[in-house]
Amino acid sequence: MSVKGKPIHALDLPPVDPLPPETQRYFDICVEKLGFVPNVLQAYAFDITKLNGFTTLYNDLMLGPSGLSKLEREMIAVVVSSINHCFYCLSAHGAAVRQLSGDPALGEVLVMNYRAADLPARQKAMLDFAVMMTEQSHKIEEQHRQALRDVGFTDRDIWDIASVAGFFNMSNRVSSAIDKQPNIEYHSQYR
Repeated sequence: MSVKGKPIHALDLPPVDPLPPETQRYFDICVEKLGFVPNVLQAYAFDITKLNGFTTLYNDLMLGPSGLSKLEREMIAVVVSSINHCFYCLSAHGAAVRQLSGDPALGEVLVMNYRAADLPARQKAMLDFAVMMTEQSHKIEEQHRQALRDVGFTDRDIWDIASVAGFFNMSNRVSSAIDKQPNIEYHSQYR
């Protein structure tokens, strides 16, 4: 289900029917764990190769081994999506921040203005870097990477911050371009 009964997105790209067995299993796991299949996955289901590419990269960046916690990666997703005004990602990843932090207010303040949040210096520096990447990536210099090192991030962590921010900049733009709608369930989760 999407917001106010709108279709999942504005393009006429029906899903492959039937879905390949491994894709159907993946969707079944989503239903088992989340109670629904996220619309972002349904949107990609018209092309299984594109769906697999998206999910492989997403799962690696957001769930794979990293010096960044899952919460920190979701925080980056929300802050980048806030700058890009991506309704889908703000809804979906705002819910994830609420879930992982156990703090409904944190999800909201990150959506509105992360600078108003009471964050440790490490997380503020991480989000500052993600914002700079989103707004002015061509101005990033060694001093900006050093600022991350100064609060305890390794070079591998900096790679992960940049990769997560880059992924959501791409995903936000695709979501906005096709008017991708968030699942209605996201709006009430973990409040």
